[in-house]
Order: sequence, then C-alpha cells, then structure tokens
Amino acid sequence: MKFLPHGNKHLILKINYLRMNKIIYIFFSIALLSVGFASAQGQVVDEIVAVVGNKTILKSDIEGQYVQYKMQGNIGNASAMKCQFLENILFEKLLLTQAEIDSVQVTDNQVESSMNQRFRYYISQFGSQQKLEEFYQKPVIEIKEEIRSLVKDQLMAEQVQSKITENIKITPSEIKTFFNNMPDDSIPLVETEYEIGQIIKQPPVSDEALNDAKEKLKNLRQRIVKGENFATLAILYSEDPGSAKKGGELGMFGRGEMYPEFEAVAFSLKPNQVSDIIKTKAGFHILQLIERKGDYVNVRHILVQPKVSPYDLAKASTYLDSIAEVIHHDSIPFEKAALKYSDDPGKINGALMVNPQTNTSHFEAKQLDPKVFFVVDKMNVGDISKAVPMETEEGKQAFRLLYLKTRTKPHKANLKDDYSQIQNWALDEKKAKAVNDWIKSKTDKTYISIIDEYKNCNFQHKWTVD
Repeated sequence: MKFLPHGNKHLILKINYLRMNKIIYIFFSIALLSVGFASAQGQVVDEIVAVVGNKTILKSDIEGQYVQYKMQGNIGNASAMKCQFLENILFEKLLLTQAEIDSVQVTDNQVESSMNQRFRYYISQFGSQQKLEEFYQKPVIEIKEEIRSLVKDQLMAEQVQSKITENIKITPSEIKTFFNNMPDDSIPLVETEYEIGQIIKQPPVSDEALNDAKEKLKNLRQRIVKGENFATLAILYSEDPGSAKKGGELGMFGRGEMYPEFEAVAFSLKPNQVSDIIKTKAGFHILQLIERKGDYVNVRHILVQPKVSPYDLAKASTYLDSIAEVIHHDSIPFEKAALKYSDDPGKINGALMVNPQTNTSHFEAKQLDPKVFFVVDKMNVGDISKAVPMETEEGKQAFRLLYLKTRTKPHKANLKDDYSQIQNWALDEKKAKAVNDWIKSKTDKTYISIIDEYKNCNFQHKWTVD
C-alpha cells in the first residue's frame, strides 16, 4: 500500500499508532544494537538524555537505534530522526513505569522464547549466526545474557500496551464516517493485489528411497567412527545447504528451535560423540556435539533427504492436471476440489495462500514468490494453471495447481472493494486516539525530564510541563 503525498489527521493518527506498535520491536533492536555500537566504538562516552519516573534514557539508546536506521540504507535528517527515536523510547519507558505499578509479571520462559524468536530473525538478516557474532565480536549466548533484563522489560511494556487497546472495537457506521471524512486527495492508493488458491500434491517417498537414504547415512557414520572428519563429510554429502558449507555446524541453539526429535538427541550427546540416525520431517540426520553451554548446544549434522522418484513426480503432475480438467468442466468448484485432493493443510481456509506479512489472503506482486508470480501474471481471473513444481517448507519436491481468484487494479481505496482495509485504518485511528489519551493521562502524573539538547524536538506528544 502507498500513501499519496497529501496528509490528513486520520492518516497521521494511523501512522503514529503503527509507529507506536513497532516500538516494542524497536526496543529489542536498541538493546541488540547497543551491544554492537559499544563493540564498534570502543569506550563510549554516555550521558542521560531523559528521565521517565525512575527510568533513564541514555544517549547510547538513541544512537543505537540511529545506527540501525543507517544500516538499513536509510538517509534522513539525523536530528529529526533522533528526536523520533527519543519519543519512541519515552513511550516505552512510560509503558514500563506503568507495568511496575500494575505488577506485571513475565516468566523466564517467556523471555527465553522471545529472545530465540528475535535472534532467529536477526541471524536471517545477517545471513548466519557466525556473521552476527563477528559483527558484535561475541557469541550469541553472551549477547543474550547482556540483554536478558532489557527483553524482560520489553515484554512487560508490551503487556501494558496491549491492554490500552484490547477492548476497542469499530462499528460499520464508524468505518463509513471515517472514510467519508477523508479528503479526496488523501485517500490511499491501493496497489495491485492477488488472491491465489493452490492444490498441492506431494508424492510419497517409496520404501526403497527411504532405505537408500538411511543406508547412505549409515555408511557416512561408519566412516566418521573409523576416523574420517565429520565436517569434511558434511561439506561433501550433507543436503542442508545452509550448514553444509560450514562443515554441518548449526551454531548455538536452545530448546524449542529445532525439530523435537533432533533436539532430544542433540542435548543428550557428549562432546564429539556421533549420534545414531535420526528421522525428522526434513529427512535423516546424524549429529556430532561440538559444545554445550548451559541450556544451549552447538552441533554439526549431516542431512540426507529421501528422494521422490521421477516416476512418482510425473504421476503427481499428471494427477493434478486431471483435477484441473475436472474443475474446468465445472464438475467441482476449486475450493471443494482442494478439500478433497490437496495435501496442503491450508486447504480448510478455502485453499487460499496466506501472506505471512499481513496474515491475509492478499498479496502485492513484490510479496509473492517469483515462481508463483511468473505463473499467475499470465493468467486471467478464474484461470487454473497446469501443475507446476514446488518445494515444501521441508525442502521436499511436490507439484501444485495455482488458481487466480482475484486481481485488483491500482486504485484509490473505496468502501466497496477495500472495506476490510478501511476497517483496519479506522480501527487503527481509534486505537491511536486511545494511545494518545493514555499518554496524556500518564504524562500529567509522571515525572519526565528531557535535557535541553532535545527540548526543541517536534514531538507528537507533550512530554514535559513548560
């Protein structure tokens, strides 16, 4: 979605609310970036920039966020951006102050789970755990310990933030009023969006292929036991592209991050011990423990995936093409065919693909897998493709039919075509007002001080008394 250049109070409120919603995520970024900032700068001269209740905001908090902003390729007015980052942190500290008043509780398991989730994201952004550790000049386990208390604060603040808006609803009349009050030149432009259905056929792996994979891994294990280097054989034979080039090494991970059967063995091994063959959804593995530190382990693994035979793949393709023919002749609607024939767990939701970025069935072109886009871009609405190859999340070969249910043209948002989107905007505005009111009520009762350097910032909210 893109906004036209002219603003109005509705969209400004919405944007502010969405920005506030990102603060909790950004707070984690501040914590993580402060580690890297300190590492990169050596001894940093810090100072207190603001105080909220008994909470302090340091210059390094703002600089850490600004470093991340620049790392993402952004260019903007440094002073204005730092003012915005400070306001974000002021809001977070106000939430945290209220969390303490309300005696909000967060468990160690919640903290650990949250850190694991966020670190998986950051590792994916850096490309590998090794690159992340090289940037921060310390292992992930050490970084986690440094920011553990900050993440706990983040989760407490998050609970308070959710309570501010949890009971806010929007009525149809409020949605209509919201839209009708928008100046014409401020109505957002909605890009082309697609709704795509799919019927997946994943051909079964034969017993012969399963046995071949296990036999291959059994032979590799015997070679390692007899003295060959695990890492070398992983580079040569492992079918996990992410770890094979690193000798099969996965890096430190905690519980809940891998397949359960994989973790059970990983945490039971002794250093340099090689496991028996393990079966997971991804295939067959053998592991070797590199090291264990507390509740974290680092292992090497070799993955061998049983292969579907060319005959079974061709059979799956032909099978789907025959289903497409039945649908074409109106013998059965696509949705019913998916329920009956698809191997996709998502078939119960009308067989529509779900956009992980929005958790809806609508995709912009840039949000689609290029292999999907190149197929549907040549289709008309209502068309069904021939069987096209795909890989499942576990990297297994399969085929699918693609069904182009809808394709919109770029247009100004309207109530007829974009009701659910406008509903979200109206709800966001109502929530933004609740957040604004909450901030005003709390700043009136909370001691807040900001140093002179930042008093001229163009804040969205009045944080201090003149």
